[in-house]
Amino acid sequence: MKLLGQVAIVTGAARGLGRAYALRLAALGADVVIADIDLESAKAFEEELTAATVSDEVRALGRRSLGVQGDLTQRAAARELVARTLAEFGRIDILVNNAGGAFTPAERSTASLVPDEDTALMFGVNYLSALYCCQEAVPAMRAQGAGVIVNIATMAALDVSKSATRLVPYSVAKGAVLQYTRYLAAELGPDGIRVNCLSPGGMLTARIRKQAAERGMLGDKEMRRIPLRRFGVEEDCANVLEFLVTPLSGYVTGQCISVCGGAVLTPS
Repeated sequence: MKLLGQVAIVTGAARGLGRAYALRLAALGADVVIADIDLESAKAFEEELTAATVSDEVRALGRRSLGVQGDLTQRAAARELVARTLAEFGRIDILVNNAGGAFTPAERSTASLVPDEDTALMFGVNYLSALYCCQEAVPAMRAQGAGVIVNIATMAALDVSKSATRLVPYSVAKGAVLQYTRYLAAELGPDGIRVNCLSPGGMLTARIRKQAAERGMLGDKEMRRIPLRRFGVEEDCANVLEFLVTPLSGYVTGQCISVCGGAVLTPS
């Protein structure tokens, strides 16, 4: 097992892509801390788990797990997450900042119309949550002399398309995540800590299916923009995460890998 003996934190891990990341890390041998604002949020999107919670799914794979519920837009919650992880497992080897999402109304999400409250919300859940978790986890990684951080952004942070213009506050907040990743990688490289970014495109998670139906997104028109002619699934992102957290990417830091079937290559 590539990650045997390592401890990982995955935020936003109670469902969807975060769950896929957590289960992949567990399958690779890591003990996994599941962090989310609602550890039972899969129920709201009718996502079927194989156990009561994602932590239980991790344990079913033979790994240890801890569930930590909290609002990571607050630094105190990030501090508690790291403290509980260290108290339970004694170390932090991997941090996956997946918490976030695009859930502001599309009709007011264009660049000239974004209200202050939407900007604050999107920067809080997408950028500040990652910033706080990185800053709280880095001291432990520095003390160990090693660590891996993967920040989750979005293809929309790289692509000014017609579809992306309906997600401006989200895209801009994730753009901040992307640039923060680069600065953090440059700072932490001498400490043996690698920091990279994974940017999903249209992924057919339970939440995205529901939002796409409500917003009229991810239809045939969007699929035709994708050179590989399909939308992504959770495993597509989990495969890239595996690369980023294992020695396969040991000489890779400060990079952003877009997992979008090539959609960033085509005009809208």
